[in-house]
Amino acid sequence: MEPTDKEEKIACVIGDRLTSDVVVRLRTPEGRDDWLYCHSEILVKNCKYFADRLSENWPTCQILDSRNCVDIYCQELDFDYHVNLIRLLYIVIDGSVDDLWHGVKNALGILQVAVELGCPQIITACVNYLEAVTWEEAEEEEILRIVPRMGLQAEPILARLQPVKQSAIVNIFVSAIRFATSSPSPNMNDLKSSAQEQLEYMLTEDDDTPLLTADDNIKVEVKECVNRLFARFIDSVTAFSSGTAESLSEAENIQLFQSCLTDLSWACQILSKLEIMREFVENWFDASEKIVKVLEQGSSTTEVIEIKLRAVEVTSKVLEAIGYGTVILPTAKRLQVLKVWLPFVRVTKPLIDSVTTNCENAMLLKLDGEMWQSLESTFVSIILALPSGDQAEILTEWLDNEYMQYPDLTEAFEVWCYRSKVAKRRLSLLGDEHAMANSF
Repeated sequence: MEPTDKEEKIACVIGDRLTSDVVVRLRTPEGRDDWLYCHSEILVKNCKYFADRLSENWPTCQILDSRNCVDIYCQELDFDYHVNLIRLLYIVIDGSVDDLWHGVKNALGILQVAVELGCPQIITACVNYLEAVTWEEAEEEEILRIVPRMGLQAEPILARLQPVKQSAIVNIFVSAIRFATSSPSPNMNDLKSSAQEQLEYMLTEDDDTPLLTADDNIKVEVKECVNRLFARFIDSVTAFSSGTAESLSEAENIQLFQSCLTDLSWACQILSKLEIMREFVENWFDASEKIVKVLEQGSSTTEVIEIKLRAVEVTSKVLEAIGYGTVILPTAKRLQVLKVWLPFVRVTKPLIDSVTTNCENAMLLKLDGEMWQSLESTFVSIILALPSGDQAEILTEWLDNEYMQYPDLTEAFEVWCYRSKVAKRRLSLLGDEHAMANSF
């Protein structure tokens, strides 16, 4: 009875000098010269290079010992991969053995050698392994460097790295924005935060272009999601302001307010990136008096102060859009928004500073110093864009207020004084130029 292939391979053991009929010499430029005692029937069957090298048609086959010793030259870094590949030629590679590769790096090295020497079974097994396992970032970079040069046989490895169709990106963005602006159970807050982070990343232009270029349909979807989020927040604000709900200090209400305000602060980032802040700014303006009224009714507990802090965060984004011309509001609205939020911020900041100094949970209440500075600059910008009489009214109230330290409106005061002093001269010059123009 003829032995089966499996029996032949079991009988042939690499390194067995008694049964070996060919020596594979692995040689490196550094002078390394290792001999592996092998069996031609195994090498020829599983590797094109050895099949050609040990063929009767090989040009040097008649030279003494040329068929008994095959030289392979390789770099020192690839030496172990060559050894491993020759050992794998003795193992049945039929997809049933999955623990031969010892990691992505080793499999990638063996794959390169298998492609170079023409070992189709090992190529397939390496590709199947690399396509199925997870990669670390460094391994992914190495795969991108090496695999594209290997042609069609290695393409399955790159499938997860191919650019995604725009329709798929849009679908996942829409699903994510709906979830990120929803009100899931508290045990899903981490998932929601992760979705919010990825949505912001998808729209961020860094070293790469944004993953998603939003069209009108995407913008409409985002606005609708944010409007629903804002409506839930306003419903609770209305309930508190009308006295139909319990106190803001109740734990459940604190959690609701804090969650909504945190989500709204994040939503402002998305709206700004998409340049669709107007509707949100107008909605926030319309609800500002109610919001401030509810916040002022709250106690001075750490939790309630944190809610006030989140409200300041949202307001700072709204005021920034107004102050720097992203959203254009008429004078009356700009003046009104200052009269509502300037006193609230003025009183809230020292309260937050006091708590962060004395409270064990101070880290929860820390607002980036740049945020306070930016908010102060925004107040100054909005004030300086008002008529001089309205500026004078706000500055007078600021100078009379015990909380004048923040926001510091000194810059606005200096500019107002200068403009007021030179106003008559400037207007008279304009009048003279107008008269001269009419005389011609």
